[in-house]
Amino acid sequence: MLLNLFVFIVALQHLLIMWLEMTVPSPRAARAFNISPDKLQQKEIKTLFVNQGLYNGFLAAGLLWSLFAPADLARPLQAFFLGCVITAAIFGAATANKKILWIQGGPAMAAFLVWLFS
Repeated sequence: MLLNLFVFIVALQHLLIMWLEMTVPSPRAARAFNISPDKLQQKEIKTLFVNQGLYNGFLAAGLLWSLFAPADLARPLQAFFLGCVITAAIFGAATANKKILWIQGGPAMAAFLVWLFS
């Protein structure tokens, strides 16, 4: 039960990230990603954000799928998708903003630890 709660929280977080990235330009997205509203108006930036949002939506979909999958499939799905989130957070921290490791990766790492010990 605790594992499912953690996985659900990570999935919700990625749905929120998807929404922020796919609804640009918005003042909320500008604040969340520390980008000027003028820069968010650029077509290339909008395209990149929408693409990133789609990937975050896929991560959320996989995590939600794991909550409804049979038990023998749920655990591998959770490990895979949590691993993807953690990997993306590490890469994002290394290439874009160090806060990503804790904001995006922190909940996924906590969920993975619960997965590991459950």
